[in-house]
Amino acid sequence: MKLNKTMMALAISAAILSGCSEDEKDASLTDGTQTAASGINDASTRGLNNGSGMNGSELSNSGMYPNAGIGPEFSDPNNPLSKSTIYFMLDSSQVQTDFVPVIAAHAQYLVAHPSQRVVMQGHGDERGTREYNIALGEQRAKSVANMMKVQGVTDGQLDVVSYGEEKPASFGHDEASWELNRRVELIYQAK
Repeated sequence: MKLNKTMMALAISAAILSGCSEDEKDASLTDGTQTAASGINDASTRGLNNGSGMNGSELSNSGMYPNAGIGPEFSDPNNPLSKSTIYFMLDSSQVQTDFVPVIAAHAQYLVAHPSQRVVMQGHGDERGTREYNIALGEQRAKSVANMMKVQGVTDGQLDVVSYGEEKPASFGHDEASWELNRRVELIYQAK
């Protein structure tokens, strides 16, 4: 029952955070290269499963478990705490519904462990200017942080940093690589 309330609160906060229309976006955060007219924001970028053969859960299960040293639950693939990467759509800081349970699990863990801290590292793909990608990475990390705060996580437990396009997860120059680079990584700090 408590988890259902948690999921409901996260869903509501996601809806609130994503309430701005495209017309309401801050024009200073876009350089004009990521518009529908450029062909980048076409139907092939609408979902994480766009022919690459990977969906959101498969993407977040790939790779190592960077927080495994915190506890065994962080390396158990059946536990949402083992997922430390939240993926985003092109030109978006809106958390996708697939990742709401992952954020809820991390928030619940942080509430139960008030001395624990986590850094939310925001990232973007290589398209757009360096400045744009830094701002978008920060917006993505703040979206995740705000969802956690709704669940009772304190500001003192959360740090936000943006790397923009500077630390890609994949070095390719195609949609499959860009999908992996549009992310927020949750990295727990040693106590």
